[in-house]
Amino acid sequence: MNWSATVRTLILCSILVFLHYTLRPLLAWRASPDFLIIALLLAAVRVRPGVAAMIGFVIGLASDSLALGAFGAGALAMTLIGFSWSKLKAVFFADHVLLNGFFLFLGKWVYEVVMNVVERRMQGAELLMQILVWSSLSAFVTAVAGVLALMALRPVLETRAA
Repeated sequence: MNWSATVRTLILCSILVFLHYTLRPLLAWRASPDFLIIALLLAAVRVRPGVAAMIGFVIGLASDSLALGAFGAGALAMTLIGFSWSKLKAVFFADHVLLNGFFLFLGKWVYEVVMNVVERRMQGAELLMQILVWSSLSAFVTAVAGVLALMALRPVLETRAA
């Protein structure tokens, strides 16, 4: 990855983090898009697995700093997601819209599952309902927002031949 692509990716990730903390609270949906997951995917597919895990850890720590319930759960989940996405990049290198949407859905859903299990606020049927219904819905909304963002940002993210 060259310097201009690195700078573009950093700027776009910063914009997505900004949107996460500004637009998401304004929406106030129970199943709102998670722009941090989208930013992590955007960065993780462009770097090595160790760097992606570190990026996930930093983003997770930033999200955990605002959550009083289970400090470290977000860092754990984002680290796992960043590392896994970067590893899967070698297997599924295709830049396909549906594949990106699937990875966004899966990443957000795994994040929600880890957060709900580690927080231990819910148990039994309530936890099952949260994981199967609300986490899946939130993952779907995140996947749709991510695919729309990736399609809109495709011209900016493409590397240009010199």
